[in-house]
Amino acid sequence: MALGCRQGGRWCGRAPLGRPVLRRRPPAARVAGEAEAASPARPYAAAAGGDEAASGEELLEVCWRRHFLRGGAEPRPALPWRAYLSGCHPGFGPLGVALRGNLAAQWWDSALAFREQVFAVDAPLHGPPAAGPPRAGQGLRLLRSETLREALRGRGCSQEPGGPSLEEVLGSAGTLRESLLPGALAQYVSCIELVNKRLPCGLAQIGVCFHSIPESEQHNQNLTRIGERTTSSLAWFSSPRTAGQWLDYWLRQRLQWWRKFAVGPSNFSSSDFQDEEGRRGFNLHYRFPWGTETIETLKNFGDTELLQMYPGDSSKLLGRDGRKNVIPHVLSVSGNLDRGVLAYLFDSLQLAENPLTKKKNSQRKVLKLHPCLAPLKVALDVGKGPTTELRQVCQGLFNELSENRISVWPGYLETMQVSLEQLYTKYDEMSVLFMVLITDATLENGVVQLRSRDTTMKEMMHISRLKDFLTKLCIKDDEQQLAQ
Repeated sequence: MALGCRQGGRWCGRAPLGRPVLRRRPPAARVAGEAEAASPARPYAAAAGGDEAASGEELLEVCWRRHFLRGGAEPRPALPWRAYLSGCHPGFGPLGVALRGNLAAQWWDSALAFREQVFAVDAPLHGPPAAGPPRAGQGLRLLRSETLREALRGRGCSQEPGGPSLEEVLGSAGTLRESLLPGALAQYVSCIELVNKRLPCGLAQIGVCFHSIPESEQHNQNLTRIGERTTSSLAWFSSPRTAGQWLDYWLRQRLQWWRKFAVGPSNFSSSDFQDEEGRRGFNLHYRFPWGTETIETLKNFGDTELLQMYPGDSSKLLGRDGRKNVIPHVLSVSGNLDRGVLAYLFDSLQLAENPLTKKKNSQRKVLKLHPCLAPLKVALDVGKGPTTELRQVCQGLFNELSENRISVWPGYLETMQVSLEQLYTKYDEMSVLFMVLITDATLENGVVQLRSRDTTMKEMMHISRLKDFLTKLCIKDDEQQLAQ
């Protein structure tokens, strides 16, 4: 089984069982409301103690336990948040991958859905060897360890002739990409031809990039560690006359985009900067309990990057700005989707007093991810009744909901019996929007129990209404979100 993103994302591996016929004709649908009495939920940073919230240990445990993140299993030592922020970790778990996939799908929708002149592109993870001898700080290089050993051995023992020198080995090594922008610039000429040289236009891409870990974060100061990140990139080409206006537009658009999925929108903010050459840009930040971290960078590169990419004849770079032909300025909008996932995990964690236990200071943890981002929309589980028939009903519902692009967790496959309270806790921590409970009453009259993550309301609903009800909430809410 595997999780996917919002566009077609669902659990796979369906069994050949069909949906059984109910024992008798169901009566009219009965609806009854019930809620778990609980105190209002509070954001994690406000509800937890200062030191506890700053370290984020409680959220880390939830993310490890529910497989949003990897790295907390024994015998390996648990990883701190800094390892995930720097991109030096074992990767995301299945639910974290699905969350990032949903975030990427929303980014694509925002970049492409209503843009007549934005095209999706792709580029290789590594580039060819650079021309000339290698220079310091020229990038991360791909090199076989055996080849490097031979070069170092030959450098230390000059009496071994015929072997490649260290400079030759480094010069022939390819480079790992540290940004998606060069790959987009390499396709600018074909892009401008597609739009009949009309400005503005853009190239969008999502892919993995690599970077060196800062020395302050390394365990060994003599070794450079490599981190990786999933990057979203929009290269926007506009006339020099309107480049400043477009930079301000994308700042507003991107800040609004990050905030619209958040429980606490004010935690997302922006700051401006200028590089050494005086080029203007903005950083978008998320305020974690320990401080702010950059999640996206916008920058006006001017025409320098294009002229360096295409030396010589610059006429092929010209685009039309009204009646004038100009070399466009390049605006880069580059986001770190991995950090975005971590930001939304922190943003979504809510703590509330747990009414289902008599223990003091026991708090219910809920990941209230935005419905568009939640990895799973529905969990199907079984209660009291004949196990085989109940699972057949669940399998039929699973197929029906999955065919309607609703991601479903097959909880009915679990063989270990647990209480309803434990199921509620589990699915709240997994950020499942709705739990559907199939019982012997379902076989008798077709009624199922539907529980909401956000309200904890439990409603009795006829099984024939379930698909339309969930489709309306899970799919149409996504479409309404895109229209905003």
